[in-house]
Amino acid sequence: MLKKNSKAAGMLSPARQSTGGGGGGGLQVAGLEVRPGGMLVQQRNSDQIFSGPKVKVRVKYGSACHEISILPQSSFGDLKKMLAGLTGLHPNDQKLIYKEKERNSRAFLDEVGVTNGSKLVLTEDVLSRERRVLESRRSEKIDKASKAIAEIRLEIDKLAKQVSNLELEIYSGRKAKEAVLLNLIELLMSQLLKLDGIVADGEVKLQRREQVRRVQKYIETLDLLKAKDAGNEQRHSNERMPKQMQHHLEQRKQRNLTTQWGTIGSGVAAAPPPFTSSSAAHNFRYFYGNPPLQFQ
Repeated sequence: MLKKNSKAAGMLSPARQSTGGGGGGGLQVAGLEVRPGGMLVQQRNSDQIFSGPKVKVRVKYGSACHEISILPQSSFGDLKKMLAGLTGLHPNDQKLIYKEKERNSRAFLDEVGVTNGSKLVLTEDVLSRERRVLESRRSEKIDKASKAIAEIRLEIDKLAKQVSNLELEIYSGRKAKEAVLLNLIELLMSQLLKLDGIVADGEVKLQRREQVRRVQKYIETLDLLKAKDAGNEQRHSNERMPKQMQHHLEQRKQRNLTTQWGTIGSGVAAAPPPFTSSSAAHNFRYFYGNPPLQFQ
């Protein structure tokens, strides 16, 4: 008898006594679990595949009753998956009640006492179904917004190449067509309106904001190119003008500068009168009303 006890103790060598307070400590062994009846068995999860005799359980759903053969080591989640094909209810929308208590999907049938011929009740979890529908709609909306932004991004990439080519052309001194500039601005504005119409949250909202900034940057670049292109046009027109005409215009500018201070009302320039003693005496009487003093 002593040898048998020592052998049993050796098999449970990884076990340790529970140090928790209170009476009746239990054994905790790595990879093992204590069954409700006190039996020490290997831990398991719902992903494990077991073989052996199956049990038949009856599941009542509304006025219908379904009989299902299932392994007793299966979880209630496994049973819900089997019932989904029979009832049309999503596994997350199911409530399985056994012995007047709702059972968790991760719980195992044999752990709660389900045996051959056991009866269960299936009901629909309305709140779970509504949450799932709302989550599904939200996911669809996010996917739709993300797809729309991806399509707009491709269009912006194409327009960005045109802006880059136009920038190289104008800064190299060549004259660009004004219609091309205006058309590019209009196309970019249309993409901006499309982005403004997309409602998104979270990561998708950040993606939309990034594309909006890109479009605004390209529009600002085109505005600068318009001013630069206008300067190129003026320079080209001066270069095409004959040198004699350029010299004539330069002389006219110089004359305008020298006579501008004398322009009055009608634009006729008048030279100042020469200074004389009589004009000085006249000015003195005009301001002071007395004849000027005569000095000898």
